[in-house]
Amino acid sequence: MASFDIDGELIRKLADLLRETGLTEVEFAEGDRRIRVTRQTAVQTVSVAAPAAALVAPGPNPGRLGGGAAAVPPAGAVISPMVGTAYTSPEPGAPAYARIGEQIKAGQTVMIIEAMKVMNPIKAPRSGTVTQILVSDAQPVEFGEILLIIE
Repeated sequence: MASFDIDGELIRKLADLLRETGLTEVEFAEGDRRIRVTRQTAVQTVSVAAPAAALVAPGPNPGRLGGGAAAVPPAGAVISPMVGTAYTSPEPGAPAYARIGEQIKAGQTVMIIEAMKVMNPIKAPRSGTVTQILVSDAQPVEFGEILLIIE
């Protein structure tokens, strides 16, 4: 088997690129050498005591968090960690990852977001029942947008 010299500087640059762009995986290939750098993202949920209806302002995109006090997501919200295109199923015509009323487990994939030709799985941060899905299949999403709610 041929020797493979690790280029630490390249790996650092790729890791920096992941942090800067919010991607979870990047691969670099040159000739027969390939280096893939991946990272795990944690989707954070925030619990609040106020009623959820008072926290989400009505408008054309109720899943988008704005600035100010109303920017606190409702309890159980799964927030988009990046800008991209959300897909609710692994491929067209396939069953959805999650459906309203369905019980899901922590760590289960509930959606994928495509960003720069990379499919990034969005995992459930906790177990519970899906009560709302706020995005449609193949819909563009923004960083910080509420994708779905698990109670």
